[in-house]
Amino acid sequence: MNEMKEAASSCNACKQCAPLGACIAFKGIEGALPMLHGSQGCATYIRRYLISHFRETMDIASSNFSEETTIFGGNRNFNTGIDNIISQYHPQVIAIASTCLAETIGEDVQRLIYEYQATHEEVPEMVFASTPSYQGTHYEGFHEAVFATVKTLAKGKASDNPLSLHQLNLFCNLISPEDIRHLKEIAADFSLKTMIFPDYSDTLDGTSWDSYQRIPEGGTTIEAIENSPWAASSLELGYILNATLTQSAGEYLQNAFGVDNFRTGLPIGIRESDKFFAQLSALSGKVIPLKYQKQRGRLVDLYFDGHKYVSMKRAVIYGEEDLVVGLAAFAAETGIKPVLCATGGESGTLQQTLREVLGDLYSEEIIVGQGMTFEAMEAAIHDLDLQPDLFIGNSKGYYLARKLDIPIVRAGFPIHDRIGAQHNRLLGYEGTTILFEQIVNTLLEDKQRKSSVGYKYM
Repeated sequence: MNEMKEAASSCNACKQCAPLGACIAFKGIEGALPMLHGSQGCATYIRRYLISHFRETMDIASSNFSEETTIFGGNRNFNTGIDNIISQYHPQVIAIASTCLAETIGEDVQRLIYEYQATHEEVPEMVFASTPSYQGTHYEGFHEAVFATVKTLAKGKASDNPLSLHQLNLFCNLISPEDIRHLKEIAADFSLKTMIFPDYSDTLDGTSWDSYQRIPEGGTTIEAIENSPWAASSLELGYILNATLTQSAGEYLQNAFGVDNFRTGLPIGIRESDKFFAQLSALSGKVIPLKYQKQRGRLVDLYFDGHKYVSMKRAVIYGEEDLVVGLAAFAAETGIKPVLCATGGESGTLQQTLREVLGDLYSEEIIVGQGMTFEAMEAAIHDLDLQPDLFIGNSKGYYLARKLDIPIVRAGFPIHDRIGAQHNRLLGYEGTTILFEQIVNTLLEDKQRKSSVGYKYM
């Protein structure tokens, strides 16, 4: 068993800040405008960071803390910020996330919301997620926002409501807009009436506009979230989700309203996709459509075609914890050896989750690192003589891959040095097909590039 311990300090960490993840989730609510309670710099950084990944406009409001606000509290700034949002954006939802500064001085944001609602008329819905970055990564911030939204907007159960018939709450995790669209297609093919949340497939990957939209169209409707307690069941994608929450959104609906909650991993690879499709089949009472059976068959055939190129290749896999689990499971079943599985997250459960999910494909030689930095990853690669052939993860690992002259396949968040991150496909048999082809071709290109003769036939 090999598990790397976290360091006391970090530089170039394998993560981003918690309110950044919350803003992504909030963009999945129809008519919502994210607001950060804290300094202007936080909103500017997050807005620019997300624009570089999604290539879409990104308005994020801020209560704009000053030195005075930091000392005496941000009540006045909060009220002014809400006033400006309502007058300029006319949102259906104001989705608020706290920053480190607001949390450090002990701001009671929920109290500020109650006071504002009590003194103003016709106030939009207001959701608050506590997201100090010293308490989690962007991944925790994302799931904190999902939980906070459901807890705030989900209403009491009405047993005689017809919406209760075969409705599914699908909590889709931090994935690309393209993968969200694919999940919608799959749910429709199973004839499942489904609420997918968060749904930023349009808000963060829209069409070209004739005129600027301050709040882009799209997102999960407030009504759909309000109706989530009437669903027959919930399905969450991801085994780890959030290390800082006592319960997830699906678990909340189960505990508060009796909605049965099920969980599978991100459906990357054949094994994990099989679990996902089997669960949808059980929930819908329908056999897996022939369309997906054929996709699976073509993927199996592709594995045979590419096996000789990937067999026994050694991969460094990094990113959000559930993404690392899904990518490692996929890699292991194709013959690729995950030699280092690294994440900035600190759930403390990554290694055990990998062991359970990989099953007979798990190797005690896998190095598992939590709370990781890219400097620590480089040290592990050198000190433990891991000799990787491939990096799989976000573009933050590019400099290390370049330094070590190792090819990199970009997956997850963020991807800033390539265009089309919002269209990346990973999920299901089709997403796995695209990923596997990309990995094989990346290895072939690297082999050609380093060859003295540069042959063109493989």
